[in-house]
Amino acid sequence: MSNTTSPAGGPLPRQVADAYVDALVELDPITGTYLGVAESSGKLPDFSPEGQEAVARLARTTLDRLAEAEARPGADSAAEKVCARLLRERLTAELAVHDAGEGLRQVSNLSSPLHHVREALTLTPTDTESDWAAIAQRLRAVPTALAGYRAALQAGLDQHLPAGPLQVTTVIGQLGEWIGTDRSWFADFTAPGPESLRTELDAAAEVATGALVELRDWFRDVYAPAIEDASDVVGRERYARLARYYNGADTDPEEAYAYGWSEFHRLLAEMETEAEKVLPGAKTPWEALAWCDEHGEAVEGVEETRQWLQSLMDEAIDALDGTHFELAERVRRVESRIAPAGSAAAPYYTQPSLDFSRPGRTWLPTMGETRFPAYDLVSTWYHEGVPGHHLQLAQWVHVADDLSRYQTTVGIVSANAEGWALYAERLMDELGFLTTPERRLGYLDAQMMRAIRVIIDIGMHLELEIPADSPFHPGERWTPQLAHAFMAAHSSRPADFVESEIIRYQGMAGQAIGYKLGERVWLQGREAARARHGADFDLKAWHMAALSQGSLGLDDLLTELSAL
Repeated sequence: MSNTTSPAGGPLPRQVADAYVDALVELDPITGTYLGVAESSGKLPDFSPEGQEAVARLARTTLDRLAEAEARPGADSAAEKVCARLLRERLTAELAVHDAGEGLRQVSNLSSPLHHVREALTLTPTDTESDWAAIAQRLRAVPTALAGYRAALQAGLDQHLPAGPLQVTTVIGQLGEWIGTDRSWFADFTAPGPESLRTELDAAAEVATGALVELRDWFRDVYAPAIEDASDVVGRERYARLARYYNGADTDPEEAYAYGWSEFHRLLAEMETEAEKVLPGAKTPWEALAWCDEHGEAVEGVEETRQWLQSLMDEAIDALDGTHFELAERVRRVESRIAPAGSAAAPYYTQPSLDFSRPGRTWLPTMGETRFPAYDLVSTWYHEGVPGHHLQLAQWVHVADDLSRYQTTVGIVSANAEGWALYAERLMDELGFLTTPERRLGYLDAQMMRAIRVIIDIGMHLELEIPADSPFHPGERWTPQLAHAFMAAHSSRPADFVESEIIRYQGMAGQAIGYKLGERVWLQGREAARARHGADFDLKAWHMAALSQGSLGLDDLLTELSAL
């Protein structure tokens, strides 16, 4: 790493940040798996209140060390100051969430200790017999890990900090799907393992499955009855704290809500124009998209779709590299995968390990479908894969030695990454890659979904009034039921996807607004840099500089992008 000790002795901020990463991996082996630390493969974190407090103590100690490091000679360099700002902002935001007891009510259909355990297994190496032995060890750790998670939720009950009832009902259903009837997800996962470990892998999978059964029964018989009168709406105080965590900025909810509505009206007009090209005479854009579902371009078969998505990303890399980006060879590698059964409905991306032995991967939840309309897949894979999440997050790993491992992995700010990915969708439209009206209408539909996220995430959690110029229930106040109906009426997504999305917003309040708010910052930063450089503005150079600066919260992102 390029970081050096201060001439006066003692670590500088980037070294403090990376020491935090090392210590965090000891407490959280799942983070170690994401980073590619082999020693983490057989372990799971302590999700109990005591385990959560240990992570919080590390954050507090690191903030003390950071204050000392910032006083040392050399700490005033630009690289050290950027890292120090990120580390302080992230740890402060994380501690605010911890101190408010959010970790004692963390139930979600997408992001919780339960989901992290399963996703970590999909990222654990499986190349050798010793890799599979580590997986067996990790599976045998599942009961203790989930017992700690259950202890945290029980502590939340004792402190009157309930999760949302809809989250609990959904997770009970997910657990039932993972447990299965004839075979569990764990049994299917270990099936490709070596015959020499078959007995051990089968036994370990059975142990892990037993822990799922125990957790499901506890959720159903103890937790769900105890929180049945709780609300899935978080309110203004919790929303502000969670939005800060996800966005790296203090959000003005009323301003963001108004921006979401302005984008809704802009996009609706543009969608109506494009829909006329797809299906002349269509009453709404979603009527045209429904026609696309039945009669438009589509890919048949799950494996065929995976291969098609791989080709889409490979073709994008070939077209963009050298023209609008300058990609290292290891960044050019990205894999298309099918998400495990029982996942939430939204596609997702996982970052490469630090040594790139595990590449970046996109994941498609099939939701039982075997036919996939192209209009939805194309823009989504520009978002999840190339030039979206993969180009940014893989580039961060590529430059980790020049910045710090913290800035390029653990310190990720959701709104920065999601904002870039939404910017990437728009960039592909600007560059002419959406070559048919169907695909362009699908892109606009995806943009509309992100505008609606801003409206309903803020609207339902703060119970705001629907404005008078809304085509939907003007003058009423948002509820989760109205949010569901609004998205269903203004989206091409199937009913199960819409339901999964609304449940997601209720369980991760403040996260969904980061897509559009982050995109706005990326666009503003690009235009500010263009205005500063004038005719000398080089978009490729700006892209690579922007993608090589590591994580930043939205408070700092605009300043840094504008100065490139």
